[in-house]
Amino acid sequence: MRPDLDIVAALVGSGQRVLDLGCGNGALLENLITERGCSGLGVERELEDFHACISRGVPVTQGDLEEELPRFGEGDFDVAVLSLTLQAVRRPDQVLTEMKRVAPRLVVSLPNFAHWKMRRNLTLRGRMPVTDALPYQWYDTPNIHLCTINDFEDLTRDLALEIDRRVLIDASGHRVPGLANRAPNLLAERAVYSLSS
Repeated sequence: MRPDLDIVAALVGSGQRVLDLGCGNGALLENLITERGCSGLGVERELEDFHACISRGVPVTQGDLEEELPRFGEGDFDVAVLSLTLQAVRRPDQVLTEMKRVAPRLVVSLPNFAHWKMRRNLTLRGRMPVTDALPYQWYDTPNIHLCTINDFEDLTRDLALEIDRRVLIDASGHRVPGLANRAPNLLAERAVYSLSS
């Protein structure tokens, strides 16, 4: 499991009913079920990842998360998870609103497009940045909504979501040193949030 998913799993906790949106190959949900006594369901669009979930024995539905979310009832889950996917959805604000409808707690991780490496590449090279955290060219990236830590935190306030915890991480998914807390928008490549409504 990716190191950042360990952080996500810790924020989810034990014994929770979990909805994992954009669950990829199901590694996180498998860990939550087998190691933390959670129950849950994944939603995955990519057919190859959907089959990987099935192979792991992870409960999953195949489809676009923005189309699947409205099908769930209010409070069907304890925690809704969106890991490194918010920047790839069409309407991040609506996705977060739907997530808080189906679960009182949200765990969201995202890349930070204001990290100093991004700024440096854009300033010095005059080209869209390609980094370890965001390894795509501008023309083949799944990231359609580029946001920063500041942008995301503004959106959480607009949506009346409380930030219960924020963990700043590097491109490999490990926690960044304490200095990053003084200037997270500049020094953290990614962030993981625990949110509540």
